Amino acid sequence: MEITDLDTDMTPTLMKCKLQKERSDSPAVSCVSMKSKESMDPPLTFKTADSSPLYSVLQEAQKRRKKNIMTFTGNTPESADVPELQKKFKLNLKKFQCLNGEMINLGTQTLLNEIYTELYITEGDSGDVNNEHEVRQIEATSRRTTTREETPIKCNDIFKPLSEQDKPIRTVLTKTSSEQDKPIRTVLTKTSSEQDKPIRTVLTKTSSEQDKPIRTVLTKGVAGIGKTVSVQKFILDWSEGKTNQDVHLIFPLPFRELNLMKDQKLSLMELLHVFFKEIKETEMSRLEKVLFIFDGLDECRFPLDFQNTERVCDVTESASVQELLINLIKGNLLPSALIWITSRPAAADQIPSECVHRVTEIRGFNDPQKEEYFRKRISDQSLANNIITHLKSLRSLYIMCHIPVFCWISATVLERMLGEAETGEIPKTLTEMYTHFLIIQTNIIRGKYSQKQESDEEMLLKLGQLAFQQLKKGNLIFYEEDLRECGIDVREAAVYSGVCTQIFREEFGLHQSKVYCFVHLTIQEHLAALYVHMAFMKENSNVLNQSQVCNTISDVHKSAVEQALESQTGHLDLFLRFLLGLSLESNQKLLHALITQTGSSSYSKEETVQYIKQKISEDLPPEKSINLFHCLNELGDNSLVEEIQRYLKSGKQSELSSSQWSTLVFVLLTSEQDLEEFDLNKYFSPEKITDLVLLKMMPVISASRKAIIRCNKIEGSGVESLASVLRSETSNLKELHLIVDTLDLSWNNLGDSGVKRLCAVLENPQCKVKKLWLYDCNFSDEDCSALTSALRSNPSHLRELDLSCNNLGDSGVKSLSALLENPLCKLETLRLECCRVSDEGCSALTSALRSNPSHLRDLNLSWNYLGDSGVKSLSALLENPLCKLETLWLLCCRVSDEDCSALTSALRSNPSHLRDLNLSYNKLGDSGVKSLSALLENPLCKLETLWLENCDFSDEGCAALTSALRSNPSHLRELNLSCNNLGDSGVKSLSALTRDNHNLQTVNW
Repeated sequence: MEITDLDTDMTPTLMKCKLQKERSDSPAVSCVSMKSKESMDPPLTFKTADSSPLYSVLQEAQKRRKKNIMTFTGNTPESADVPELQKKFKLNLKKFQCLNGEMINLGTQTLLNEIYTELYITEGDSGDVNNEHEVRQIEATSRRTTTREETPIKCNDIFKPLSEQDKPIRTVLTKTSSEQDKPIRTVLTKTSSEQDKPIRTVLTKTSSEQDKPIRTVLTKGVAGIGKTVSVQKFILDWSEGKTNQDVHLIFPLPFRELNLMKDQKLSLMELLHVFFKEIKETEMSRLEKVLFIFDGLDECRFPLDFQNTERVCDVTESASVQELLINLIKGNLLPSALIWITSRPAAADQIPSECVHRVTEIRGFNDPQKEEYFRKRISDQSLANNIITHLKSLRSLYIMCHIPVFCWISATVLERMLGEAETGEIPKTLTEMYTHFLIIQTNIIRGKYSQKQESDEEMLLKLGQLAFQQLKKGNLIFYEEDLRECGIDVREAAVYSGVCTQIFREEFGLHQSKVYCFVHLTIQEHLAALYVHMAFMKENSNVLNQSQVCNTISDVHKSAVEQALESQTGHLDLFLRFLLGLSLESNQKLLHALITQTGSSSYSKEETVQYIKQKISEDLPPEKSINLFHCLNELGDNSLVEEIQRYLKSGKQSELSSSQWSTLVFVLLTSEQDLEEFDLNKYFSPEKITDLVLLKMMPVISASRKAIIRCNKIEGSGVESLASVLRSETSNLKELHLIVDTLDLSWNNLGDSGVKRLCAVLENPQCKVKKLWLYDCNFSDEDCSALTSALRSNPSHLRELDLSCNNLGDSGVKSLSALLENPLCKLETLRLECCRVSDEGCSALTSALRSNPSHLRDLNLSWNYLGDSGVKSLSALLENPLCKLETLWLLCCRVSDEDCSALTSALRSNPSHLRDLNLSYNKLGDSGVKSLSALLENPLCKLETLWLENCDFSDEGCAALTSALRSNPSHLRELNLSCNNLGDSGVKSLSALTRDNHNLQTVNW
């Protein structure tokens, strides 16, 4: 059997080889299926022969707690003080020097140190929730460039504070201060495919923060990106005395193994005895620092309830496995121990953020690392260069090479296809690559196991059925019951795992329990697609929908498209690509080498192509449309892409259909040119840019370093999308030049996250918003404070702000006042209707406006309880000669006749600017209206609209009002005196005024 350097998440051991040869064929006790929506990373498995108690070392470590922490960053010679136990552990863990110990070919082994290529790992957590297929995540993030906000970190340095990394420190004894005495204990590493340039810094940290010891690290990454191999390399370097020699012992405890003990109660000491039987209490009593590695959190099949789990502090106290694990992570058990957790992204949030001291993200290979991998993997450097050149010419395949397991598959296939061993069409699509890989592995099986009782076809179809059924359920690890459902005898499974080692694996868990999985999720998806395809070709059966009668393979394709579009997680996206690709004649010819097809092979792809185009024309989420374009690529149809390329070359701006929008996004994203700057107005004029257009183009905006958008109006969904992109650490966008007339989020309950996203847009120095409408958005005083803080950092563009019907209160208005007094603030319209503002808030507001009075033209404080002092402070603003207020609305503000007198007195001293005054629903009375009349008869008064609805005045007040208007008749256009106590004389005077004053267009009484 051929040996490979299968990358990333495979963790074979030489011990496991021996177990596989010696084990009995009799079925072991079976486990129920464990549902995994996340991982395929096989576990680290440790089995040894000796047995001894553990109590002493754990008790000793518990006493020492975390007062002193020893840190070694260089090689440290062994000394007589180093326990014999540590030497035994290091010797046993050196088994990791063989990358895939169970794959033996003519007695050779692939050594990890020979093939290992440093992965691109960064510190920091994007915090993004991404429900797309992981391959789609890799494609979406492939354009990200290195930024100063990201911190690269080497695998062996994940427990080192940033200030210590890359320094040749031998031994440092650090006593932590009271603020720093909590060592970082848990590490979570995230992975996405990424960048070519070295990153420098993700988070801004003070020197004291950088010096804090790290106790817990969480490492995230998609399937096949290199999480388990990183763990393996860390352990190997430690066992060889190269790094992290301050760690006395390493305990790898993969979740796949812990699952099999989820129903047992035992102490931490007993749990470790199950895995590591060579431990002796006399040898471990002097050890202080140990490391627990929990690989594959996404495969955890027991609940992790950090809120309601009982506290366990004694290493001899019995508890469930989940309780032991939670107390270890919290630091209740062995607080001086280090913790390293790896997980695929979707499962990582099971660990509370307060329990994690560093988050790292494995992004796989950047472009230089891809080339390094192939040059290490392929000894013939000329052939390696040809492979690299071929992959670079096919962008969709080269992007996939961010995932190390895909590099391994590509190297396996292309080494033969481009070498002398084979001839034929070189694979150019994903389906072709995986089909060639399957053929190569099957040929290896034939050569090594010519006496198999079962044909290749039977074996592949049974594995395909297993792959398909478990993919539908979301299961990526499975057990004997699952195999039996597909007609696979457990004894056959042993044969399959022996002959299909690079496709299908059988592993021994604790107590010889068996766990099965495919080597990688993409291989499972390819086999599942093969099974669905062959079920129709052989039996005219549509296993996707048994009730549906299918006349052609296109009917099966339509079912698959519908189910993929309905999936909320995108878990069928790659399966769909494979299924469609397998129907092409070129792949059919390849399949003849594996499977005899009895059904009709005549197939016209046109029906499937047209169906996909129809779906693209519908209003689909961008990620769904993009996957359908990849499907068209697998089918060899580029007509939509060619159409939009002609449109782009024409330079014209015309109305695009929904499918053309989607095509434009796909073309821009898959272009080889860097999206350094994306100007949306090259494709759409400002008046045609709506929220829908923004949502469609958001993947391109996110992939660009700089985006320019000029439009008339953006509403809720558009703002939220832009803000989300700005805040996202997985977005490439660093500069958003947003020039918009109106940003309207009214009647949206934004919540804390919505406010934060809005602030991210507004504080952007390149953001130029003229009008911001936030009517009834459930804003609180704290939200108002955050908003004004953002606006103060970018104050010069906003001209109109509407915060009406929000519970701002006086404190909110006070924070807003800090914006208004800023000399750079040029706000012209401010609406604070019904914001629970009292005289205190009004005083702060008007004080700010008095210091910067020259810009405001429109002020609405209606439905607030301003009181006497509030109106007096407002009057002080109005009499300021620099105040140029044109509109003042004070409906229902409890303005009294005395307040009205103060108000009109101020306006009389500065009467020439006001055009619109609304004092409705205030008890002004006759005396208040009389004082107002003194303003109206002033020749400098140019008031055009006056509303005094329901102001509790009578004919006496009306007479004074009409008399004033007769003496200064040229400006007023609208007068509303409804709902007042007017008698006949009042009505007569108003009628006469209307008749004689031709400028007065509207009078209501």
